[in-house]
Amino acid sequence: MGKVLIIGAGGVGSVVVNKVAQNPDVFTEVVLASRTKSKCDALVEKIGAKNIKTDQVDADKVEELVALFKKHTPDIVINVALPYQDLTIMDACLECGVNYLDTANYEPIDEAKYEYSWQWAYKKRFEDAGLTAILGCGFDPGVTGVYTAYAAKHHFDEIQYLDIVDCNAGDHHKAFATNFNPEINIREITQRGKYYENGEWKETDPLSVHMPLTYPNIGPKESYLMYHEELESLTKNFPTLKRARFWMTFGQEYLTHLRVIQNIGMSRIDPVMYNGQEIVPIQFLKAVLPNPGDLGENYTGETSIGCRIRGLKDGKEMTYYVYNNCSHHAAYLETGAQGVSYTTGVPAMIGAKLFLEGIWKKPGVWNVEEFDPDPFMEQLNKQGLPWREIFNGDLEL
Repeated sequence: MGKVLIIGAGGVGSVVVNKVAQNPDVFTEVVLASRTKSKCDALVEKIGAKNIKTDQVDADKVEELVALFKKHTPDIVINVALPYQDLTIMDACLECGVNYLDTANYEPIDEAKYEYSWQWAYKKRFEDAGLTAILGCGFDPGVTGVYTAYAAKHHFDEIQYLDIVDCNAGDHHKAFATNFNPEINIREITQRGKYYENGEWKETDPLSVHMPLTYPNIGPKESYLMYHEELESLTKNFPTLKRARFWMTFGQEYLTHLRVIQNIGMSRIDPVMYNGQEIVPIQFLKAVLPNPGDLGENYTGETSIGCRIRGLKDGKEMTYYVYNNCSHHAAYLETGAQGVSYTTGVPAMIGAKLFLEGIWKKPGVWNVEEFDPDPFMEQLNKQGLPWREIFNGDLEL
């Protein structure tokens, strides 16, 4: 049916290529590319899929991306590289007439700033080129947006309060590790918190607002208010929202390590001089921490991510909680990756699948909640991320 080019061979990339290989009727040709071709070769050899080619590209360089796209002529690019590289990949897509999908919004390398403005600015150029760009098609952002759209379509006349809750109740048996790229992960967690209420954004000190929330099959876990990029698009696309927040769980040991990393300056994103050489502390830290892609083998427990929504239906207030629980061990047995990579990679494949099938295809730049949620929700159940619903329960929020 179509040709896909996947950029990025880390933990999420390994899941994407696994799931793409499981759907050969849609993805008839596949190319996996990253800065290090040997990583792609090892991944493809492990999967044993014969229709996957590999290549090398530096996604910081538009000219290399253009050469790659012209060589392989994909219908769509799945970008699971670094979020610093979103714009160079989008530029190359426009130059070569290729459609685009990613799992995280662009952020500048020298500033931990999370907003869609840079990518939304491409909307008219993609429209004029007749190309589709699908933004934030992981789990959060991604599935959380689809969950919200599904709730608004089927269960509410007006959604008013949204709380996205993200719990990782797994244990990787390491003293300290991050579940995806440490550089991105630590930047995200150490930024100031932010949430939307009554038409304005309110900021909090990092991880200063927290409370225990009860997660299905897991129990109560301390959950911390953070800013997450999907809040920006969801408050824009669902203007009836009076409040929108994002919560994530962290264990005390993780937070202690994080505090030490910050206190000794290892979370800095500005360069420092060492032995006459310029290094960025957080990039050095990434080099010495465990590789997130290697955590899966001994990972136990599960994730639980969902949307807790309150609003009106037929003039009456109702609550709705839609969520997925994902076993780290089951994810590893299927794809060799842990659950956090799995929950990000599966939705990326689904978004590309729906694009190639012509279901999620319209020129412009779009967030996932702007498409019909129903086919995506159906695919989640079929592709390994089944969802469950609780009506009129206690949202605790």
